[in-house]
Amino acid sequence: MATPTDTPMATTAEQEWFIGSIDQGTTSSRFLIFNRHMDPVASHQIEFENYYPESGWHEHDALELLDSVEQCIERAMEQFTFKGYSKSQVRAVGITTQRETTVCWDKQTGEPLCKAVVWPDTRTKDIVRDLKQYPGAHAVPELCGLPLSTYPSSVKLVWLLQNDLAVRNAYEEGRLAFGTVDSWLIYRLNGKDKSIHVTDTTNASRTMFMNLHTLQYDTRLLSFFGIDPTKVALPRIVPSSDPEAFGSIGYGALAGVKIAGCLGDQSSALVGQCGFGPGQAKNTYGTGCFLLYNVGSKPVISKYGLLATVAFDFGRGRKPVYALEGSVAVGGSGVKFLMNNLGFIRDSTKVGELAESVKDNGGVVFVTAFSGLFAPYWIDDAKGTLFGITQHTQRGHIARATLEATCFQTRAILEAMERDSSHRLASLAVDGGMSNSDLTMQTQADISNIRVERPAMRETTALGAAIAAGLAVDGCWNDIGELTQITRKKPGRKVFEPHVDRKKAQRMYTQWERAVEMSRGWVRDDLYSDEEKFGGGHLLVFE
Repeated sequence: MATPTDTPMATTAEQEWFIGSIDQGTTSSRFLIFNRHMDPVASHQIEFENYYPESGWHEHDALELLDSVEQCIERAMEQFTFKGYSKSQVRAVGITTQRETTVCWDKQTGEPLCKAVVWPDTRTKDIVRDLKQYPGAHAVPELCGLPLSTYPSSVKLVWLLQNDLAVRNAYEEGRLAFGTVDSWLIYRLNGKDKSIHVTDTTNASRTMFMNLHTLQYDTRLLSFFGIDPTKVALPRIVPSSDPEAFGSIGYGALAGVKIAGCLGDQSSALVGQCGFGPGQAKNTYGTGCFLLYNVGSKPVISKYGLLATVAFDFGRGRKPVYALEGSVAVGGSGVKFLMNNLGFIRDSTKVGELAESVKDNGGVVFVTAFSGLFAPYWIDDAKGTLFGITQHTQRGHIARATLEATCFQTRAILEAMERDSSHRLASLAVDGGMSNSDLTMQTQADISNIRVERPAMRETTALGAAIAAGLAVDGCWNDIGELTQITRKKPGRKVFEPHVDRKKAQRMYTQWERAVEMSRGWVRDDLYSDEEKFGGGHLLVFE
């Protein structure tokens, strides 16, 4: 986490202005305060409990999410005022949240009706299977940009209506309010009596209820999921940046301060990286990787299994901007595999040193398909496979091949995005844990033949929400051009240019693609006898 600036800048404390940012994630909540130079001056973070009551279930307590945000605001504001600043200098607050996580509450009492169902929760898999057989299922992605899967909010709400009595009764009685985490927090931070029930287009685009082309709820989509809009209060869809729509904080250290920006977390990271132009992309290298690719002012429905989504929507006469999204299942988790399963390293930050102990991968290719391969491959029956091992192979070769696997998969997604959008990738902005490795980022630049840009200030997700809020209110940042200039001039920003010969990079990538093809077909029941399938055998029998 970036260290907050300790002292005021050259301007006096009275002249300086600030933007607050709520960053509500899957495992923790944070509140940061940014100055006009987009540097954090105060911050606080609180982790909260995640609940796993059954296999495949993942829940949050919606009131615990709210409480964690409230505490973060209070503690960060204590730091802020200790440094000589005042609440009056905070012009606005932005909010960025985990996407798809579904909250249901009673609109009469303002209290949650059940635990929030978190985005990776897979209890809806049977519903998804059935929905795929419904008439018109093939047309759903054309309307909303998303394929039917367990992730979107729509199927989570359907499950709750079918299985949670409190939610079902509230629906039948017209008391049910639905929202993603952004809607819930905005509703409660304003105060229940204000009844501010809104969401922005980036979060709404993850529900499967919003038409990606009109940016409004679509009756065809609601009907497909069996949702009667007269029985459930859906949040009003507004732009990501607006001086009035999100209301203001109703109590506490920031009482009266406007909430002026709202973005889903991956969109917020793209904004925080100043990926404002078509052909710009960001990759967050976490446990897995999330890539967002700016395609401009018209949505692009992917032919290669990518997701179409809203990147950001700054309003005030500006056109909304769309993105293609893809994910790599294994990023940092591949490094943890080397550490926890193979014992190669004791500290995940040392993987770069191990990889640099050899000059190249020694012919080793590691297809890290621990749970199959995601876009653009979509190979469910692949398994993690190491190729090219010889008596010469050392731990360093396997470590380097593990890092390269993430880079190869990133290139595959970026190429699919280019084919879908017809936009040539200009640069790749990076953040997340693995982006701290110079070797990995240089490898990414070499393999993909693109410029990779790593900012000095890594709090890009929180910064994105602050930018959305700052653009909505007068007297802050004037336009995206100013924001880009501030970002480019920051000391500590590092750029990785491709150094490897293109032919060599292509040979490496061709070898990777060959390895991917050879990793297919490992999940096959026909390789086992009936006795072995059910645990009675001990030897692998080929029929």
